[in-house]
Amino acid sequence: ELALAFSLAAAGLQEQQTGQVLFASVATDGQDGPCDAGGAVVDLETIEQARQEGLHAEGFLEDNDSYTFFSKLDGGAHLVRFAGGLTGTNVMDLHFLLWF
Repeated sequence: ELALAFSLAAAGLQEQQTGQVLFASVATDGQDGPCDAGGAVVDLETIEQARQEGLHAEGFLEDNDSYTFFSKLDGGAHLVRFAGGLTGTNVMDLHFLLWF
């Protein structure tokens, strides 16, 4: 959900920005809910790409349903997935902002 909120907040920065910006939000407690994802990676073009695909990010964020949003967006390519099921390790929350 944090990655979706970031992409909405940063959507207008592309024209003002030099270089690329990537944001990743990843979290696991070793036994996550009913989905296979533990976060997402976004950039300044994520919201524009979503609009081109007919996805309205604001509604997904309002419904606390970022998993469905990122599953539909670009075939789920933005999701961070944990292979092999339960990790058994609580890595808590990791957030990365890269500007290059």
